[in-house]
Amino acid sequence: MKRGAETKQQTANRFARRSLIIVVLFTTVAATLVARAVQLQVLDKDFLNREGDTRHLRVESINAHRGTITDRNGEPLAISTPVDSIWVHPATIAPAIERVRELADALDLDAESLARRITRSMDKEFVYVKRGIAPASTQHVLALDVPGVNVQREYRRYYPHAEVTGHLLGFTNIDDHGQEGLELAYDYWLAGEPGAKRVLKDRYGRSVENVASIRPPRHGKDLVASIDLRVQYLAYRTLKAAVQTYNAESGSIVVLDVESGEVLAMVNQPAYNPNDRAQLYPERYRNRAVTDIFEPGSSIKPLIVAAALESGRFRPSSVIDTAPGFVEVGAKRIEDSRNLGRVSLTTILARSSNVGVTKLAMDLEPEQLWQTMTRFGLGALTSSTFPGESTGSLSHFSYWRPISQATLAYGYGVSVTPLQLAHAYAALSGDGSIPPVSLLAQEQPADPEPAISADTAQAVRRMLEEVVRPGGTGTKASVTGYRIAGKTGTAWKSSAGGYSEDKYISIFAGLAPASEPELAAVVMIDEPSGELYYGSDVAAPVFADVMSEALRLLAVPPDALPARDAGSVIQAMAGDR
Repeated sequence: MKRGAETKQQTANRFARRSLIIVVLFTTVAATLVARAVQLQVLDKDFLNREGDTRHLRVESINAHRGTITDRNGEPLAISTPVDSIWVHPATIAPAIERVRELADALDLDAESLARRITRSMDKEFVYVKRGIAPASTQHVLALDVPGVNVQREYRRYYPHAEVTGHLLGFTNIDDHGQEGLELAYDYWLAGEPGAKRVLKDRYGRSVENVASIRPPRHGKDLVASIDLRVQYLAYRTLKAAVQTYNAESGSIVVLDVESGEVLAMVNQPAYNPNDRAQLYPERYRNRAVTDIFEPGSSIKPLIVAAALESGRFRPSSVIDTAPGFVEVGAKRIEDSRNLGRVSLTTILARSSNVGVTKLAMDLEPEQLWQTMTRFGLGALTSSTFPGESTGSLSHFSYWRPISQATLAYGYGVSVTPLQLAHAYAALSGDGSIPPVSLLAQEQPADPEPAISADTAQAVRRMLEEVVRPGGTGTKASVTGYRIAGKTGTAWKSSAGGYSEDKYISIFAGLAPASEPELAAVVMIDEPSGELYYGSDVAAPVFADVMSEALRLLAVPPDALPARDAGSVIQAMAGDR
């Protein structure tokens, strides 16, 4: 019985110990949970909030739109339109990869190709699915509610006048960065600076709330180009028709304001549409008026005559003996189409005498001739700042041989761009000063650089008027109601081993109105096919068509109105009564 009592006591003791252990265990667990709760809710609250935010809060970029480009009259030439880009978070969409087909169908994409792109990019934060789609299409994509699909607002460049302004403006890439033309030259001005915002996202990676603005976007600044869209369009239309009519390889036209140096029109053929990325290859989009060089042929002769007058060794009344119709320089014979005999400087230009202008050039000191040509801007960049502009070529006089000086006189051995030649002709207007070229509208024209004297400029201009009058080579460049001063040019194209005798460049360069020039223009047609290829037949009519409409559009007063006889005046006065 005693033994039974001891057994009961031992059992009670064990129960008490076990109960104590359980109580201690539960108390310890409860204390641990309380401590952990205090740690999480009080001590580590800020840390945990930050960690949670990093999993649900994201910093997103706010795109800035690019500045608008307008013509000098405010007509939009390049604008940015809002578009959307669809992207996915690969890790989020992976569990629902079977829904990729829905997404692909909505965006007109290949489902298998898209699925491979996503599965290969599981280590990335995002993968673009399609960029630059219309916002209206975006709503259909979002309505699918596919996990991990996101939308980003972007901007795409649009050019309302397409081919008409394509070569001048250039284009941007898919990220809206300038790649060619004014878009590239002034990218720093046009491009904006993206902003940033903090957004709250759900478990599918979709933005559900804008939490805070970190940095507002800085939008690009607008740019005012120098061109007048009206003149640009008529130059484009006329050049395109001429290149098609003469089945030419290419062509360019440049129209300058001779006082300010602003480019009022600059067009090329063949053209391209910058809105169509399938057309963006160099052969189409390069601006030939600025990047391509050619030998100017007889269109350089007025500059040689100007150099002769500047030397003081010749006067406008000087006479040159071109008999017997040719001159020999070394082993080369330079000929005219016929013997003109003793002729004035005016006749040398009007009849485009190679012999006469060669004799003029050979009578000048090489350094003096070279300096005058450089003051006209030959062999140097203009101030246009256009990307890829060519300097042309004018070798230093120290490298000249007699034949070099002779061929320079009628436009061989020297190369220019259409823009350079138009710039040089601008010096023949006004007082002989040459304004800096500008592709931007100028509120205050920059100071011009002196090239030749005012007397020389006026004398050469008077001579060039005879080129366009009956008996001259440029009669087809005449414009009713206006005096025109200009010069034709026809140059053989260089080829391997010399010059091709069946490939030509046709040129006309001129000023209008000749009494007080406001516009200078150059027309260059490359490789016209068929029986007509002279500058007088091909380029001169293009100049006349462009200039006649440009002068009217710009409200330039006529300086060659036909005289009215006394009888008609009396009748008009009587009619007024």
